[in-house]
Amino acid sequence: MSPMTSGDYVIRAIRADEWEAVKRLRLVALRDPVANIAFLETYDDALKRPDSFYRERAASSAQEPSGARQFIAETADGEWVGTVTVLIEEAGSTDWAGFPVERRQGHVVGVFVRPEHRGSGLLKALFDAGVAWAREQGAQRVRLLVHEDNPRARGAYRKAGFVPSGVSVQLETHAGKREFELVLEW
Repeated sequence: MSPMTSGDYVIRAIRADEWEAVKRLRLVALRDPVANIAFLETYDDALKRPDSFYRERAASSAQEPSGARQFIAETADGEWVGTVTVLIEEAGSTDWAGFPVERRQGHVVGVFVRPEHRGSGLLKALFDAGVAWAREQGAQRVRLLVHEDNPRARGAYRKAGFVPSGVSVQLETHAGKREFELVLEW
């Protein structure tokens, strides 16, 4: 998949040799004020991970074929200002929460846009790249989960075309709060 341009940004998949930038952006994301409800990892936990973790993550995302692909938004001066990752879930398997996967689908995780770039249409451009890749992989839909106490993200996802599926899950890490599934089907 070739890079896409969206306004002042280039949207593209990461390369294997960009693991340090992957790590830096992840640490920035985990410092966001809503990181405690948006991610299943803390800043301190991510900081403790060895560099080999980030090397493997970047290499895995960049290989073909791949069960996951991370996309970034890059400014003209090379700053990474947003990211989404799409995981491919196979029909007949179970997802990370133990629910059955009924069809081949993409699962969007790790969504982050730096605050000064929010509201610019960048999130939609990142989703467009991730969804296009998932479709190329034979996915029949794309889904994501959003915390019930994160209405800003829920609104942004709906603006990008995702709709509630009616499914919700409770995560131990979120003190009994629910995550709602939103889907984009074609």
